[in-house]
Amino acid sequence: MDTFSLNKSALVEKANAQMEISLVQSTYTLRQKLALTCRILFENGHDSGLAGQITTRAELQGTYLTQRLGLGFDEITDDNLLVVDEDLTVISGNGMANPANRFHSWVYRARPDVNCVVHTHALHSAALSMLEVPLEVSHMDNCVLYDDVAFVPKWPGVPVGNEEGELISKALGSKRALMLSHHGLLIAASSVEEACVLGIAFERAAKMQLLAAAAGKVQPIDHSLGREAHDWILRPKRN
Repeated sequence: MDTFSLNKSALVEKANAQMEISLVQSTYTLRQKLALTCRILFENGHDSGLAGQITTRAELQGTYLTQRLGLGFDEITDDNLLVVDEDLTVISGNGMANPANRFHSWVYRARPDVNCVVHTHALHSAALSMLEVPLEVSHMDNCVLYDDVAFVPKWPGVPVGNEEGELISKALGSKRALMLSHHGLLIAASSVEEACVLGIAFERAAKMQLLAAAAGKVQPIDHSLGREAHDWILRPKRN
């Protein structure tokens, strides 16, 4: 096929079709995916100790997998994960869940499309949150988050109460990510793989924003091109 005569939309469609055929699905179990994501996020700057939380819906409705309180992301394995219910009661596994996971239950209730939630205090995201400004997505590599990050301008306190869960789930709305001032980041994704990609992108975008803002004013990108890049990068096969 002579591709030099095709327009951009045709080339995008062609590339998407090729990805559907060429990129194979992962054979990891859900537990393995969750444990691997913890390790990957740790290696990409999400080393905020016990402040890091990750959950994914489990088989039984109203339950999810999460890590045991007392273990950092770098210590998570598929066999030390817990299954808990919405009240954080442990159904299987040893130990207890992080009490701050309560707001995850609120997110899952509000968003049936969400299957994985990540919350961390990654260094650059936490530093940016101290300025009480939204995350600015203004570079192609970060467009997976373009127009997809909500913002909480005031710190709601330690998120162990239902008040914080209600506030966070309402502020998130239909978006996949949230910046919490004086706190950190939240990812609400359709899959563990998507949550991993978005978590890495969020911290990288925060780092780039701090670097760019130190040199001058961050300039916005064209909205239509930002949305185009968002949809291109976010395709499940790419995750």
